[in-house]
Amino acid sequence: MIQVGDKLPATTLMEFVEVEGGGCSLGPNPVNVAQATAGKTIALFAVPGAFTPTCSAQHVPGFVAQYEAFKAAGVDEIWCVAVNDVFVMGAWGRDQKVDGKVRMLADGSAEFAQATGLTLDLTARGLGLRSNRYSMLVKDGVVATLNVEGPGKFEVSDAATLLAQAQTA
Repeated sequence: MIQVGDKLPATTLMEFVEVEGGGCSLGPNPVNVAQATAGKTIALFAVPGAFTPTCSAQHVPGFVAQYEAFKAAGVDEIWCVAVNDVFVMGAWGRDQKVDGKVRMLADGSAEFAQATGLTLDLTARGLGLRSNRYSMLVKDGVVATLNVEGPGKFEVSDAATLLAQAQTA
């Protein structure tokens, strides 16, 4: 499992972009993790799946609500990563009204989740291999803090916990 001090895995996530600009074309765009984190501070949180109850009611809304506070704490971007396809992540972002505050990044084949060692096997529930619920502060591609939830929990990966860590980092 990835630890504090480790570099994020050299993988590619996907992002659905609805408005062309900033070098991004419309539609799905690859996000090279190493390039996208270089020289930046990223508040990254991962969830088992888009449109799931805890993720939609608490996890994403918390990060959207704290966007300005994260920026004030020196965070350049907030990323939400889930093992879903890019179109689902785009639709979920619209539903959650992330409006450019949170980048909704798809890990469609669970390559990022597997490379970090933070997977959750929900095959028995018909959901397959997913990402565990966690949050991390990433500085220049290196994990500065890591908050991994226990099974079925939502206690340490919330926006308030990661924000407090960003404010003291």
